[in-house]
Amino acid sequence: MMAAGRFSTRERTHIMFTTGNLVLQLGYALLVAALLARTQRRMRLLVALSAAVMLARAVLLVPDIATIAWMVVLLGAWLVLLWSDRVSELRGRFTAEEEAMRSTFLGALPRSAARQFIDQGLWLRGDAGEVLTREGAPVPNLYYLASGEARVTSQGRPVGVCRAGDLIGEATILSGEPATATVTLNAAASFWCAPTTTLRRFLDDHDGLRAAVERSFAAAVKDKLRAANRTIAGG
Repeated sequence: MMAAGRFSTRERTHIMFTTGNLVLQLGYALLVAALLARTQRRMRLLVALSAAVMLARAVLLVPDIATIAWMVVLLGAWLVLLWSDRVSELRGRFTAEEEAMRSTFLGALPRSAARQFIDQGLWLRGDAGEVLTREGAPVPNLYYLASGEARVTSQGRPVGVCRAGDLIGEATILSGEPATATVTLNAAASFWCAPTTTLRRFLDDHDGLRAAVERSFAAAVKDKLRAANRTIAGG
């Protein structure tokens, strides 16, 4: 007679592959997948699916009041976060100018994050002859040119032109180095403007956004360098 608490190999195999155990393993697998998810939203969804699987097991297969309570709490927390994200997206509305700005260098950010970034600055108007950055001097602001045009000079020589949709000051805003060129408005223009200190503090507080913003800035700088080389070669 087999001692109590001891099972044969066949019995252990049967227990391992019961419906309850298989469902439990599925719940664990979903948790592992959640840890490997690339986005926060996907991670939360996988955790919620795991909780739903565990809840179904505790209700239908292996009754467990404690598990039911904890899984209900977990699913409730997920629903609260889902609702919070939805509210943030609804609040992330953009004017036509802001939408144009978002679609350029903020396209890689979630709408709510782009909304927060844009809110760090103000929309202003400038007149012809207004200097936005001065070569060799600290860059006080980052600019996004919504309309109008600005000339770019280095050592007194024209090296490029900034037009609607271009960033101004992005080359040195994060490093804190002096401006590499002088940018002067050719005519009346409208632009978004944010202090460099404010943007650095914002990116320090939102480290997850820094990489995406830096990539956008780097791409903008490369485009300007190519345009400047063409201008110099043509001159």
